[in-house]
Amino acid sequence: MTRRFSLAASAVAAALLAPVAASAQQQVLNLYSARHYQTDEALYENFTKATGIRINRVEADDAGILARLRSEGSASPADVVLLVDAARLWRAEVDGLFQPVRSATLQQRVPATLRGKDDGQGSQWFGFSTRARVIMYDKASVKPEDVDTYEELGDPKNKGRLCIRSGSHPYNLSMFGAVMERIGPEKTEAWLKGVVDNMARAPKGGDTDQIRAVASGECKVAVSNTYYLARLMRSNKPEDKAVVDKVAVVFPNQSTWGTHVNISGGAVAKNSKNRDAAVKFLEYLASDQAQSYFANGNNEWPVVASTRLDNPALATMGEFKVDTTPASVFGMNQVRIQQMLDRVGFK
Repeated sequence: MTRRFSLAASAVAAALLAPVAASAQQQVLNLYSARHYQTDEALYENFTKATGIRINRVEADDAGILARLRSEGSASPADVVLLVDAARLWRAEVDGLFQPVRSATLQQRVPATLRGKDDGQGSQWFGFSTRARVIMYDKASVKPEDVDTYEELGDPKNKGRLCIRSGSHPYNLSMFGAVMERIGPEKTEAWLKGVVDNMARAPKGGDTDQIRAVASGECKVAVSNTYYLARLMRSNKPEDKAVVDKVAVVFPNQSTWGTHVNISGGAVAKNSKNRDAAVKFLEYLASDQAQSYFANGNNEWPVVASTRLDNPALATMGEFKVDTTPASVFGMNQVRIQQMLDRVGFK
């Protein structure tokens, strides 16, 4: 499907953000978060202002959050868990770290492909923002038609051109898992071998490093999430502007299945002692106000189509066709993908 955003935001349901009873003024919600973005502070502050529920936050990466939940077991104080990769959300669901949530608000506002499996009791996790995994290229020396599909990353015509971060990073594992769902295991392994053969240098660094490597001439093509490019586009630093001037972006597979998007999502922890407040927080993350923070504050694509976009970088990138492969599939394919990476020598 083609993702479209309306510039006229719908009104936030009054009940969603209405102040709660006085007894909730002292209530504390324990949040385990893998999101580490300064702009999220506004999310938490406005939730507290609207509900009177204070947020106590613990931060780590996805793996650290899940390890802590497992070690704490039933004694865990966590109420809400926020992770930044669909495969990790799926893994936590399989491991029984979440509890199902049945919410009309979340079902209405979060697309089914961006929610965990509903076993009749509700979904165990919900996506609240997305980040497209796109291809960056040197616009002075690379033709966009040579890099407008994921498959071309493994085509010999791009030999010696590619920069990419570790294949085992969750962003890449999820993308590879989505590709496997489309072309099958055999073709995927051959493709990954082609990707390795086309590397300009060994995988290293983060997504921003890959973009800068294209601008510096270290490579000609790179893979990155959109919000890293958007940050550079919105920067006032001369060195960032220089990078943006040298690179261009293509949303892959627009004529076939669409561009892969990963998600940042949340869930109610299995042993939450404040379930009602936890569900209320998840519903808040799907509100127009919170969705606007994701889009305009952290350069992520909102999951609610009516969200108003006041982000010039996202507006410049424009609309694109999104791969509708269910996010849970990325996790289910991850073990096979990692085995393929080991066989083809993708570090």
